[in-house]
Amino acid sequence: MGVDRRQRASAALSLSFLSLIFSITAFSSSYWCEGTRKVAKPFCSELRGGTHCIRFNSSGANDSNVVQYIWETGDDKFVDRKFHAGIWYSCEEILNGEGEKCRSFISLTPPADRGVLWLSIAAELLYITLLLMGVTLMLIEICHSISILDGLKLNAFAAIFTVLAGLLGMVAHMMYTTVFQMTVNLGPEDWRPQTWDYGWSYCLAWGSFACCMASSVTTMNRYTKTILEFKYKQKRLERSLKVKPKTSAPEKAWKMYIDTIHNTTEDFMHQLTDVHGLANSTVFAELNNIPMTHYEEYC
Repeated sequence: MGVDRRQRASAALSLSFLSLIFSITAFSSSYWCEGTRKVAKPFCSELRGGTHCIRFNSSGANDSNVVQYIWETGDDKFVDRKFHAGIWYSCEEILNGEGEKCRSFISLTPPADRGVLWLSIAAELLYITLLLMGVTLMLIEICHSISILDGLKLNAFAAIFTVLAGLLGMVAHMMYTTVFQMTVNLGPEDWRPQTWDYGWSYCLAWGSFACCMASSVTTMNRYTKTILEFKYKQKRLERSLKVKPKTSAPEKAWKMYIDTIHNTTEDFMHQLTDVHGLANSTVFAELNNIPMTHYEEYC
């Protein structure tokens, strides 16, 4: 049973540590949501050439056939620009260039929803803090030689911290999802995406929540199973202690009663043997003075 408890403790610690790593990585990244948005192509004279620009009336050519822009359809004047957004930043690629241009996601959020976003950030920070405390308690329980009672206390506190962390993480992820959807609908015109989907950081955040809940269930199961084992052993001990006095006490009382009867009978028989050797009438007087209790015992 001790080996089984150590295995469950190691499994709970591994899940909590994995959840902590996932949550920190997701919180610090900006790939919660990814997508594209259409932007108008600039003139090539502004970008000095490139593929994502409009070649309108290039220098050295007055022929209208040089124009590579179809006015009838209007499709070529737009280009899809990729972007990714997280809790802190929203970044989009630079056309005909290397790198990205990032801006604060909080500034893009509608003013009515910024309070919800700050609550989401606070919940994420509490989520990481509680996970860290749970991992610390589990490490203390496993690495240090402590008593079983102290280990149960640490196990109980670790289970409480991981359960609270899981609930806060779930609330934080849901609040951020709501804020992002409201920003897509009511955000600035120069940011609203045409197509978007959740990125790998969002999946990592929910994976952290799943590992956290699995760790809390494992820790609670370990604590409950240990308590049930102690209660079962305590009941067995109480039953054994109740059975032993019931068998020993009557035997001891019966033995004392037999010894008393035996001693009294020997004294009485000794007095009867003395009667045959004595002619004095005082012996019969002593026999007449036998207590009534002895009469009842002999009868």
